[in-house]
Amino acid sequence: MLHHQPDIRIRRVYEEAQPDDGARVLVDRLWPRGVSKERAALTLWLKDIAPSTALREWFAHDPAKWEGFCQRYTAELNANPQAVQELADLARKGRVTLLFGARNTTYNGAVVLATYMAAHLAHRT
Repeated sequence: MLHHQPDIRIRRVYEEAQPDDGARVLVDRLWPRGVSKERAALTLWLKDIAPSTALREWFAHDPAKWEGFCQRYTAELNANPQAVQELADLARKGRVTLLFGARNTTYNGAVVLATYMAAHLAHRT
């Protein structure tokens, strides 16, 4: 059986949808302000895979809390196998673009999730 590297990309939901995005998955708990469903062009909205409200509010995109956020969010993902499996099943079919609403493109949950999913898929293909 051939194993292929998962193709997971990250993009702000405010950016224009691209033909090569593959499955477009919103990974925020809240719908992004000012974005219509048509413009978002989602394949799926996986609210349950997003960081918990308490974790999101604690983190508040503060780079000083990044390491703690990564650890806590990873623990939340480990405790949420159903949502992880849903995203993994989609990623096994082809490219997935994780969409997020945060202004900060470096310190956000989608970055952690993409890394987590790549490792998850590498160990379970």
